Order: sequence, then structure tokens, then C-alpha cells
Amino acid sequence: MATEDLFDRHVLLIGRPPLPEYLGFVTSQTREGQALNYGQLADEWRLANDRVRHLGQLEPKIADDVPVRQVGNALAGLVAKVLADSAYQRSFSLVPARVGVVELDKLVVFQKHINLQYVNHLTTIIGDHPTEEEVFRICMGGKHATPPTVHSRVSQNSFIFVSPSTDFRVLEVNFFPPLESLESRAAGPVTGLVGLAVGYGSNFFNVLSCEGRLVLNNGSHRAYALRKLGTTHVPCVIQDISRREELDVVAGGNVSERPDLYLSGPRPPMFRDFFDPSLCKFVDVRRQVRQMKITIGVETVDAPATEFGMPTEAPRQLKADELEL
Repeated sequence: MATEDLFDRHVLLIGRPPLPEYLGFVTSQTREGQALNYGQLADEWRLANDRVRHLGQLEPKIADDVPVRQVGNALAGLVAKVLADSAYQRSFSLVPARVGVVELDKLVVFQKHINLQYVNHLTTIIGDHPTEEEVFRICMGGKHATPPTVHSRVSQNSFIFVSPSTDFRVLEVNFFPPLESLESRAAGPVTGLVGLAVGYGSNFFNVLSCEGRLVLNNGSHRAYALRKLGTTHVPCVIQDISRREELDVVAGGNVSERPDLYLSGPRPPMFRDFFDPSLCKFVDVRRQVRQMKITIGVETVDAPATEFGMPTEAPRQLKADELEL
């Protein structure tokens, strides 16, 4: 593979992430890397940081109490399909959720950079003038083509999965009854299966509503592509967060780690900043893949039967005619 194929063009928000974080990312993840001038990078960051501070004074409440519009009646049928979708019901069951329309520029963002190569791919699919229905399907289509993944068993109890998407994750762990198809492959009678599902999250455009602000939680690349094409408002799934403790189970990125920055700080980072030249830097970022290692651990302990409600009498001995020879 050619060297240039290992990098993608990104737009990076600068001036707000701490200076060491910014320097570390640009020097380690971009094409120019260590060849960049640290002093020049620091000067760029300071100029952007001055802009951030000025915006804090100029528009301190711009992200507060942003209105949410209802989806138009013409799309009521599509909304009903979304609400009935099992992927929607499983993905948004932890806190109250609803479908509404939000203004892109007023969304708070925790994403620090966007892959423009992927944005260009999306704009080709979307087309130059998407209709209201097409925008809805783009934002609220729960199903999407999954990137190819590879996996390998690397030890008796470990597996490695690799995906080109950073959305690759563990979806759930569950217990299943035995399957007849596995009986012939097991070393003895099977009483149950423990399954760990890996894959990708639902593809719904998702916003968190918390403390009067709307935080973009999923869909930043589609948002950028649509905004670039002139779309200002989009439909989305809005999760209503009533207390910060809920952020630990529904929020992405570092929203739950630094909630004050996004929820109560004056003039937080916003989606509109990606289109402000004074807050952006265009860089070629090294392409990465998501690797996930899953290791299975089994611990066997002999414990008193009464602790688990097991029968206390001795097991019945099988008669000769009950034995399978």
C-alpha cells in the first residue's frame, strides 16, 4: 500500500484542547509529525485560544436552552418505524428518548476532529440536494453497511478482533440455552452458552439533552456532510438526561469525565466551530484500526450447596438399565 494511502485528511479543532494534548496529537499522528515546528504550533494554538476566549465573552449563552422542533407531519410514518425498530428500542432504553429536529450549529461537541475523506464519501452518497425525507433516512437509518472485520484465536482463551471502524465494540453479554448444533462439538453434555456479541452501535443520529444544552453524541460525520451541503436542521434521537450520573452509561467521549466543560462552562465547543477558520487546522492524520482483545477467564470454586438453593440430598444413583453404554 502506498504511503499516502495510510493518511486521511482531517479537520481538527484547536485552541480548546490543552496545549500538550494538541502538540502530542499533531506531532505523533499527522504526516509531518516530528518535522513540525513546536514553536509555530504553539503560536497557532494561542491564536485559536484567544478566539475561544473572545467567543466566551461574545456569546456565553449561545448553547443554552436551544429549542427542539417536532418532525413534520409528512414524516410521521417514518418516525413510527423508527420507534418500532428493535435496534432503537434496545439502544435507547436506559433514559427517556424522543425523536426531534435540532439545529446543527447550536450542538455542543466533544469530537475534536473529523475525517474529511469519509465526509466526501458520505456527500457522494447523499447527493447535492437531499430532500427532507432523504435527510431523515440518512440521520435515522438504524441499519448500515458494516465495515469488514477480521478475527483470530491467539491462545486457548483469547481472541483478537480488528476493524477499520472506531465504532467497533462489545454490544452485550448474555446467557443462552444449549444449541443442538454444538452438542456434537462439545466434550460432554451442554447445559448452556455464554455469548459475547461484538459489532457496531446503532446508526441513529443521537443528541443528549442535559442541563439545557444539546450535546452531539453520534453522527458527527453525517452532520458535517449535511452542513457542508447547506442543511441546517436535522432529525435525531434525543436522550433526556435528568442527572449527571446517567452520563456514565449513555455519553461518548469525555463528556462524563469533564461535564462542566460541556454542560455549564461558558461557550462550550460547538459544531459551528468546525466551520470557523480561526478554530480549525487541516492535517493528514495517520489511519488507524480498532483492535479488541477478548480473554475468557473461568474460576471454579466448590461451595456449600445450600448457598445456591441446590438440593441437599445426595444425587440419585442411576440403575443399570439407565446407563448409556
